[in-house]
Amino acid sequence: MAFFVPLATVIAALAAWFALRRALRSVEAIREELSVVSGSRLDRRVPVPRSRDEIAKLASTTNETLDRLERSHEQQERFVADASHELRSPLASLRTGLEVALAHPGRADWQSVARRSLLDVDRLQRITSDLLQLTGDRPLSTELVDLSDVVAEEAAVHSSLGVGPRVLASVEIPAMVRGELGQLERLLRNLIDNAVRHADSIVRVRMDARDPDVVKVEVLDDGPGIPVHERERVFDRFVRLDDARARDGGGSGLGLALARDIAVRHGGTLTIEDSAAGARFVLR
Repeated sequence: MAFFVPLATVIAALAAWFALRRALRSVEAIREELSVVSGSRLDRRVPVPRSRDEIAKLASTTNETLDRLERSHEQQERFVADASHELRSPLASLRTGLEVALAHPGRADWQSVARRSLLDVDRLQRITSDLLQLTGDRPLSTELVDLSDVVAEEAAVHSSLGVGPRVLASVEIPAMVRGELGQLERLLRNLIDNAVRHADSIVRVRMDARDPDVVKVEVLDDGPGIPVHERERVFDRFVRLDDARARDGGGSGLGLALARDIAVRHGGTLTIEDSAAGARFVLR
């Protein structure tokens, strides 16, 4: 009996050593694969052991994290490329106009040159401002805001211009929400600006505050509308659809992306839903 006790101990120790060695072999394989992951090699994935133990779970979680990292990296590269393209156009226009004017100073209409240059500068300012807003991560204030006032004010601003499609607002008072007034104003302004650019004759802004927990705002235009399969793409940055709703020179290409970002940061949603005519943006 005294002989079997040490033997059992040795066997248990050997079994534990082999099990640990096998586990460490899997950990070493994971470590080796992770060591070659870099910004240019984000497609690499670690091997997942056939065992269903914690190491296999760790490997699976690591691969899921690498998947998210690769997608984020691809989105960032596309965003930088698109942003560079959008900034290049007004810069090129600005430079060309100034170079032509300087090459022929006696024939240049300097007032016209200054006006065109100011338009290009305004566009650059809008793009950079929107980019900073989308990349920022500062906390929002939680003041109590009457959304009906915001809707009515933004609609009145467009109506007072006296040009382009009419903007009609139907609001319910009050519609109290918690958020940052300036950001909510920008959200509504972007939605109405987008609707005005694509409407044929009229834009309607409707608000429903009957549900005490949810305030719904709808912005509808009577333009060409947005195909169902494109309804999510329009919220991507710098996305262009077909010629019927192509982004014209008046937008930065970031307005809808920024509007959704503000809505989500306020705990809400912004979607495009079915409409009898035109596009129907629904904010909740």
